[in-house]
Amino acid sequence: MKKKILLSIAALILIIQFIRIDKTNKPSPYEINILALTNPGQEISSILQNSCFDCHSNNITYPWYTNIAPVSWWIKHHINEGSQHLNFSEWGNYSSKKIDHKLKECVEMVEEGEMPMTSYTILHNSAKLTQEQRELLINWFKSLRSFESDKLKENS
Repeated sequence: MKKKILLSIAALILIIQFIRIDKTNKPSPYEINILALTNPGQEISSILQNSCFDCHSNNITYPWYTNIAPVSWWIKHHINEGSQHLNFSEWGNYSSKKIDHKLKECVEMVEEGEMPMTSYTILHNSAKLTQEQRELLINWFKSLRSFESDKLKENS
């Protein structure tokens, strides 16, 4: 009986490997990317690309373990949720009000240490933010929010 159960589990694990996730990156023009629109400088740009873009952009680098189900499904779910909630590749499509809200959330999430997520940084050690990087990012988000707020007032 134990042997049948183990064989059934092994067969199931093998079969689910044929259910692949879509790893196609959604095309988006660079002109609407947050990096193109804000020209943040090399340090901020590097932090965003290294610690944020795999879940919050259309430029996802899929690691080797995204070839293994069901782990791949879980990761794809995180990526889909992350990019639906905040997508730096589509920043230029956001309204001024939405940009202000997203920047406020960015500040909160980085300040509280919720981003990047621990489940991501466990396997991507280089995505962990140092306290200095955290402060740089927070200050940049705040200054960008202030700039956007001034722009919104001018257009009112």
